[in-house]
Amino acid sequence: MTVSLAIDTATSRTIVGIVDNGVVVFEDFHEGATDHGKAISELVTQALKSTKLVDQVVIGMGPGPFTGLRVGITFAQSFALARSIPWVGVCSLDAIRIDSTSNDLSTDEYTVAIDARRKQVYWASYKAGLRISGPAVDKPEDIEQFITNIFPDVTKLVELSSTQNVREPMYLRSPDAIPTADRR
Repeated sequence: MTVSLAIDTATSRTIVGIVDNGVVVFEDFHEGATDHGKAISELVTQALKSTKLVDQVVIGMGPGPFTGLRVGITFAQSFALARSIPWVGVCSLDAIRIDSTSNDLSTDEYTVAIDARRKQVYWASYKAGLRISGPAVDKPEDIEQFITNIFPDVTKLVELSSTQNVREPMYLRSPDAIPTADRR
């Protein structure tokens, strides 16, 4: 019996949920790529009204923009450390739930993508629900066909925590800022 606090900040949404043995007891999100810092504490405060007993924290580790990921990961790790509970990282793209009937998919092969900004997307391809390619970052026109505007699902984040334990953020691009000594 596990009560999980699930958090994802890899997209423009701050997503928070409480999943108690596979049952979602709280789920909400805040839209706004630059609001993760404020939104995460407000959403977790609301989530903890549904239960104070959390056994683990599950965090989406990206891929995603540097700042958004750092906000979510740091919050999740700090929360887990303060409560002396484990945290488990999962690939955010893997946590996007695809319902083939609602997306006109004729096969069990698909590619999901999320906005990476700079006219690019983070993407991964799946077959029978398992990742077969990616994650990667490319221009949308360089990817054959993909599903977008779907976000990580708190239940799937928690499901993946039993098979994944990603310990490092998935940064797929070099940082914008570089040390002065490395500039040419």
